[in-house]
Amino acid sequence: MFFWLSFIFAIGFALIHYCSKYMNFIKDVPRSRVLSVAGGIAVSYVFLHLLPELSHHQQEVEGTLEELGGFLQNHIYLIALFGLTVFYGLERMVKKYKSRKGEETSAQLFWIHMSSFFVYNAVIGYLLIREENDSILGMVFYFLALGIHFITNDRSLRRDHQHIYDKYGRVSLTAAILLGWGIGAFYKVDELLISLLVAFLAGGVILNVLKEELPEEKESSFAAFALGLAGYTVLLMFI
Repeated sequence: MFFWLSFIFAIGFALIHYCSKYMNFIKDVPRSRVLSVAGGIAVSYVFLHLLPELSHHQQEVEGTLEELGGFLQNHIYLIALFGLTVFYGLERMVKKYKSRKGEETSAQLFWIHMSSFFVYNAVIGYLLIREENDSILGMVFYFLALGIHFITNDRSLRRDHQHIYDKYGRVSLTAAILLGWGIGAFYKVDELLISLLVAFLAGGVILNVLKEELPEEKESSFAAFALGLAGYTVLLMFI
């Protein structure tokens, strides 16, 4: 049951990316309330599920690296911080290039940026089937939180890379989801590697959510953001 449901959700994730260019009803400025609600849901997911999950992965890392003794007590949180830093650095590279050149990013910069999001999406696809969901509702809420987060990411990447994203980016990110799910369906990756990737993902999610919601020029709706956050928080409490 969980296998086939995860497959359906993987297809759903893939369709969100592939069809993102046709979602013209969602506006960036003034920011669509749909995107603000999505931001609230993603923040709730990070703080109530993803960050607490890191404590489990921290134990995995400590068990593997116990010979290091007290060195680097918070390994997993350092990886999350590294993930946030990497995504922020890539974001700044793209912004500086565009402000200097006033045109679409170079192919090299585009593929560097896409590579980080390819890993990002592949991990999400893998966790869709490999994460320990206690119920069907748990998987549904996972899909809900990250599915609408993908919509926000797509808008941001299309804004940064324009036509080259529609031509190549959305296809590569669609493939990443299916590849991650396929690996999870037929092969179990080493727990240490998954712990590190999940931490890296957590840092990326935090950065990607906050950079979309906080800038004043986006004219975000705080009411919609708070509604998404509160609504998803209440749902998570009933899982």
